[in-house]
Amino acid sequence: MRALHAVAAHGSVAAAAESLHVTPSGVSQQLAKLEREAGQPLLEPRGRGVRLTKAGQVLAGHAERILAQVAAAKADLELLREDVIGPLRIGAIPTTVHALLPPALATLAAQHPRLEVTLHEGEAEQTMPRVLAGDLDVAVLESWTDRPTVIPPSTTRIALFSDVADLALPAGHRLAHRKAVDLSEVDDLPWIGWTAGSGCHEWLVQVLRKQRLEPRISCTVGGYPTQLALVAGNVGAALVPRLARDRLPEGVRILTTRPALSRTIQAICRAGEEDRGAVRACLDALRAASARFESAGRPVG
Repeated sequence: MRALHAVAAHGSVAAAAESLHVTPSGVSQQLAKLEREAGQPLLEPRGRGVRLTKAGQVLAGHAERILAQVAAAKADLELLREDVIGPLRIGAIPTTVHALLPPALATLAAQHPRLEVTLHEGEAEQTMPRVLAGDLDVAVLESWTDRPTVIPPSTTRIALFSDVADLALPAGHRLAHRKAVDLSEVDDLPWIGWTAGSGCHEWLVQVLRKQRLEPRISCTVGGYPTQLALVAGNVGAALVPRLARDRLPEGVRILTTRPALSRTIQAICRAGEEDRGAVRACLDALRAASARFESAGRPVG
């Protein structure tokens, strides 16, 4: 059937043989055997070449469909046999490194011990170019409703879960007894944020300006635990995602904001890579860790 399909596609026994990497006599023998099984001629002379008879044309049509099904079956079997082994390079924003990656990496280690996982902490502006360049396989990043992250079309995006940032105030502040506040009310404190030039810093500036507040940022530090420690020390206010909070230090009060400040935690990989064994296993582990976080919830205060 493969020989007949090749003759139909290329128009001669010699060209069919070349495409199949066999000798012309080998193709002729296969076609002669097929004719005996079919019980009627499949080829007839045409000048110096051959052409398919009506029976040959009918059988060639079936051959094309059969070969396509065989190829699909092989591909499916290949996916079943695909081992989740070798290097897996992950980049992730700090809050997910702290909260999501430990259980996700534990799952990968238990289920796929032949994976060689490396983890790199970084913001989207650092990790996304590395995914595009092929230096990272998966990046976990955030996209704020007020400042969406632009995802290149050459990547595949997987939404993991939604998170919210709350307001952290010193316990002695005049608004600390409230459950919720308009951010515009917090006009008497400096702010504590991430390093200038980072996406998180730009987001904070944008949120404050949207509330017509002067973005007076007195401290720029990496890590929400450090920011909360500074809030406890009465240095200023901070906006802290729930994913980033474990235990609050003494002297900090957490309030919800109006409007709510929400973000989506996402994973990205290069388009088409999501079905590759190691990447697929990574995405499954991240989904499972995200589902556990969402089901457990994170208290506001």
